[in-house]
Amino acid sequence: MQTIRKLIRNKKGATAIEYGLIAALIAVAAITAMSNLGGQLGNTFNQVKGNMASNK
Repeated sequence: MQTIRKLIRNKKGATAIEYGLIAALIAVAAITAMSNLGGQLGNTFNQVKGNMASNK
């Protein structure tokens, strides 16, 4: 707990915490975007598969 208090008091520590929070926010946004894109991509491939099967 003392280490966290030292980091908060220290400007370099506060900057490091801010960068960590920004990185976490970017990671959450990227994961959300990729999961949505993955679902759409899966639907597209299934549609193509269905179209190919019906054309045989």
